[in-house]
Amino acid sequence: MEESKEQLRQRLTPEQYAVTQENATEAPFTGKYDDFYKEGIYLDVVSGEPLFSSLDKYDAGCGWPAFTKPITKLQEKRDQSFGMERVEVRSKGADSHLGHVFTDGPLDRGGLRYCINSAALKFVPYNELDEAGLSEYKELFKK
Repeated sequence: MEESKEQLRQRLTPEQYAVTQENATEAPFTGKYDDFYKEGIYLDVVSGEPLFSSLDKYDAGCGWPAFTKPITKLQEKRDQSFGMERVEVRSKGADSHLGHVFTDGPLDRGGLRYCINSAALKFVPYNELDEAGLSEYKELFKK
């Protein structure tokens, strides 16, 4: 059952709500996952949908968590706000605003940079994937 806007407003922090529901952007270098490199999976804070793996995270120096690729299909939308031409990325399940994707990522890893708001994410450490019902994602970490 989908949560109402009021239920989401009560469950999420004001920043999480503003980012995911109102397309806000957190200030650069302030998000808890910007300078964060533990092994695990990043989920949509609204739906719990798996989005990114720590294996695809890198330091782009942009002030937000950056990933080279998602682990699930994301929605992409043209974004012409603030006089810029960008591609917004949203979660498929909850339609949460996550951030943007740019073509200036590492070329040896596909050339994309998914620039994501920490406020849109929930992190599940590798050693807690089983109890979170995300066991199938442990396969990503096998070398």
